[in-house]
Amino acid sequence: MIDPREFYEALQQAGVQFYSGVPDSLLKDLCAYFTDHVPASQHLIAANEGAALGLAAGWYLGTGQPGVVYLQNSGLGNLVNPLTSLTDPEVYSIPALLIIGWRGEPDVPDEPQHIKQGRITPALLDCLGIAHATLPMDWPAASLVLADCLRKLRSGSAPVALLISKGTFAPYKLQTKETNDFPLTREGAISTILESLPSDAVIVSTTGMISREVYEHRKHHQQGHDRDFLTVGSMGHSSQIALGLAKAQPNRTILALDGDGAALMHLGSLAINGQHCPPNLRHVILNNGAHDSVGGQPTVGFKVDLPAIALACGYKSAATAADADDLEKRLAELMQTRGPCLLEVRVARGSRPDLGRPKSTPRENKQALMQRIGSHP
Repeated sequence: MIDPREFYEALQQAGVQFYSGVPDSLLKDLCAYFTDHVPASQHLIAANEGAALGLAAGWYLGTGQPGVVYLQNSGLGNLVNPLTSLTDPEVYSIPALLIIGWRGEPDVPDEPQHIKQGRITPALLDCLGIAHATLPMDWPAASLVLADCLRKLRSGSAPVALLISKGTFAPYKLQTKETNDFPLTREGAISTILESLPSDAVIVSTTGMISREVYEHRKHHQQGHDRDFLTVGSMGHSSQIALGLAKAQPNRTILALDGDGAALMHLGSLAINGQHCPPNLRHVILNNGAHDSVGGQPTVGFKVDLPAIALACGYKSAATAADADDLEKRLAELMQTRGPCLLEVRVARGSRPDLGRPKSTPRENKQALMQRIGSHP
């Protein structure tokens, strides 16, 4: 394993001063070290991966020095546009070091949503013309690979990628983790929300802990899983899946169960929801101010007014709940209000350590839902 401190110090010695990205579970120890040791003005956790590369490009324009952009390989989709139309040598020729957590690496067991992305990651980088290397797991070899990547990005004035395998970095515990004192747990709030819905409602839950906790609620109460679309991938798109469902099933309550990091990743979706005005769409954002599924790095969820943004985007109503009594009251209002409407639920960070994962495959989940609502072809 590599000590995150040694890796960071090597970057410093090479003149790298700026860091941005979206936290990843394989990079959580490195990201935590960045959060604790990089000056706040030089480390910006971005809304999405493409935005992170834009930030690094701006830093390069202002200093002449490349930045680091860290991400999970699932976020490469968000990077394709700026990689091909901003930083590419045929356009502006801007260097950056891409540090990519390699989920779904061949022969390494992983969740279904990561398998294909993991298999095609090197080929996708090749297609984009991005030089890349896999970081070795011992520091002497890794330091040579890192130095070579830094030479290539400077000489070619273009992005270069480092692929990070599972278990590459030694454990490092985030020291500057922000805390909150909200009495609601996310899992408890999810149970209250699900129990408040009409029996014919469909839930579209976002990726990460939220979908896992929805699944666990159904399991605990011996309920079927055919009312829920567990969006195990596609971070940030659950409300748009819900909008499409709401248009297709106008007589059925559709609930988008979102997270703060996911909602912020594609915040423009709120504008589309608001302007298309489906009366059967309900949107709940479980806000704990953190990327909880990938290490707990902060979001700006508590620094922006999500209900006000929703109202400005055309939602018919928007409110916040932060305790059990308020949640029950606001849920009753949510069910009685013509949509689209939004409820922000402020919850504590963290989840129980024995939280399970869905046993059904994504295709089985899709088929069960479509059969329940009568849309299976």
